[in-house]
Amino acid sequence: MSILAFLPNRAVIEVSGEDRVSFLQGLVSNDVAEAWPGRAVWAALLTPQGKWLADFFILADGARLLLDCEAGQAAMLVQRLTRFQLRAKVTVQAVPLQVYAAWGGAAPEAGIRAPDPRTPDAGWRMLSDVPLPTDATAEDWDRHRLALGLPDGSRDMEAEKTTLLEAGFDELHGVSWTKGCYMGQELTARTKYRGLLKRRLVPVRFDGAEPPPGTPVLRAGAEVGAMRSAVPGLGLALLRLDAIEASNLACGETVLRPTPPAWMQLAPVRLAGAQSA
Repeated sequence: MSILAFLPNRAVIEVSGEDRVSFLQGLVSNDVAEAWPGRAVWAALLTPQGKWLADFFILADGARLLLDCEAGQAAMLVQRLTRFQLRAKVTVQAVPLQVYAAWGGAAPEAGIRAPDPRTPDAGWRMLSDVPLPTDATAEDWDRHRLALGLPDGSRDMEAEKTTLLEAGFDELHGVSWTKGCYMGQELTARTKYRGLLKRRLVPVRFDGAEPPPGTPVLRAGAEVGAMRSAVPGLGLALLRLDAIEASNLACGETVLRPTPPAWMQLAPVRLAGAQSA
């Protein structure tokens, strides 16, 4: 049996109607048709310029798609998606479902569930209309996902600034390269195929309390990145590619040690960037 935690900082948006798949397909970074009962899709909504606005898990439940999203972005997402509705036969609304994460084993037989599509070690995403018995906290989940190098929405990405490949969406199965056009696709494709990536969101370890988000990261006095979300001893930092292999980076009074996860493909990206310089 897995560990189960309620995630109070998450909310759920329902997209229903006969055009629900085609409607989302032209807006988000991943292939919405790949979401079916028992299989979730991780996707992002981008600006027309290809910068991150929000990300969410898409779970299928009968005649509706459910977006497991950051609670603080739910109202914005409903507003933006409704704006694109035009003549599509869809309804977009928030629904009172609770979000849970399970990891370390098989998911409990409850609610609407699917494996977290980013990496098998991440566990499961679960939605329920009734409270489920938990044996872990949101803080426990936070430490688990940070150890895996998984970003958490606006805590780790900046609206209208972050690109998907900086945040690992390619390796973590958050982008479809075959499904056709979507909003912001051009920059995402150009970043991949021309090797334009210059920085990455990378797990870091350190001793003691976590540096505040936004604290500059320095190497030999020069700024090479910034701290993002963290718990004591562990966090994510946005770092220049040439700083990821550094053994110690200064972040306020703290020394950071970058620890790229096995899933992160750094060498090919770094080589592509060098060739385009």
